[in-house]
Amino acid sequence: MSELWLPGAAGPLDQFVDKLQRQVEAFAREHGLASAAVEVELADGVTFEVASLSAEPGFGFLTLVPHGEEPEELIVPVGAVRRIAIGRAEERSRLGFSLPDG
Repeated sequence: MSELWLPGAAGPLDQFVDKLQRQVEAFAREHGLASAAVEVELADGVTFEVASLSAEPGFGFLTLVPHGEEPEELIVPVGAVRRIAIGRAEERSRLGFSLPDG
């Protein structure tokens, strides 16, 4: 029986999140931006502009914190992530991504 390989499903999730946060920070720095926008598309086609994400709770799951008026956290399997886009944060249409302190 062959197994389906899912990008990002193997390896330490905390390292993936750390590298992604460094990528966001580098993008903002390279383009002279105060902050960058991060958009996550899931396999079902739903897209979220996220304020932050974390490797918690782990075990193949990420926590996404979408921008919005109501506090919300989405715990999704890493294999459900289809695309992560980093772009310019604009005041009206795209909000910035929060990097961890330290």
